Amino acid sequence: MKEAAVGFRVHSGWAAAVAVCLEKGAPIVLARQRVHLVETFTYEFRQPYHTAEKMLLGQACEFVARMQAEARRLAYRAIRELASRTLEQGVKLTRCGLLLASGRPLPLLEKILASHALIHTADGELFRDAIHHASARCGLRDFRIKEKELLDCAGQVFSAKPKELMRRITELGRLLGSPWSQDEKFAMVTAWMSLKTKKAAS
Repeated sequence: MKEAAVGFRVHSGWAAAVAVCLEKGAPIVLARQRVHLVETFTYEFRQPYHTAEKMLLGQACEFVARMQAEARRLAYRAIRELASRTLEQGVKLTRCGLLLASGRPLPLLEKILASHALIHTADGELFRDAIHHASARCGLRDFRIKEKELLDCAGQVFSAKPKELMRRITELGRLLGSPWSQDEKFAMVTAWMSLKTKKAAS
C-alpha cells in the first residue's frame, strides 16, 4: 500500500496539518485541516504558561499538566482521524513531520514562570510535544526539523532553490483552493520531506 505523511506547523492551541503521498515523485495532498489542541479556544487555555504565571506553583503545575494531557488527547484524535481519511483513499499514514522552534531546552516549571521569554517558548513547546507524543502513540515514524532551516534543507533535498520550491508549492495551492497560507505550505513541505527522507534511507 502507498504510504503518506502528515506535516504539522504548530501555534498556540492549534496546528495546521497537511497529509501527502507521492505520485511519480510529486506530492499529492490527501487532506488538510486545522487541529485544535485545546477544548476551549480562549487565551487562558491557548497560552497555558501565561495563565499559570498568575497561579501559585502547585496550582500552576496542576494546570499545565492538565493542559498537556488535553493537548495530547486532542492531537491523538486528530491524527487518528487523518489516518482514517488517508486510508479511505487507499493510502496508509506512516510518517509525521513536525516543525520545531529554535529554542533551547526548558528548565523546571518554577524557572519557566520566572522568565517571560521562557513562558513564550514553553507555550509553543507544550503543543509541539502533544503532536510528537500523539504521533508516536499512533506508531508513526518521526521526522522533525527546525522551521528556520526548512526551506534551505528542502531546497537541498529537492534540488531546487528555496524561492523556486515555494513557487511550486504556491501553484499547487491554487489548484487546491483555500486555505493555503504559509501554515499549510510549510506543513506540506515538512510532510513531503518526511516521505523523501524515508525513501532515501530505505
